[in-house]
Amino acid sequence: MGGSGGTARPSMAPQASGGVVKARQLTHLHSQLAQLSANLADTENLLRMTSVQAEAMRGLGSWHGGMFMAASKVLGEESVKEQSQTQQPNQR
Repeated sequence: MGGSGGTARPSMAPQASGGVVKARQLTHLHSQLAQLSANLADTENLLRMTSVQAEAMRGLGSWHGGMFMAASKVLGEESVKEQSQTQQPNQR
């Protein structure tokens, strides 16, 4: 009886430690899933903010384009006036 009792204990120990390992792994997996969920929520918020900022950048690009076209028109008219003024004395 003493010999069979000794063999029964070692067979129970790996089962108990296997359960402990499994519980530890599940706990670790749960913490990793929680971290992943938090990271996904952060990514969603960052993407939402990026979308808003991209729309604002589009508006700024349009505004700057308009300013460049207006400046080009004004500077273009001034250069035409300057050319006509420099050519008038030569025509006389």
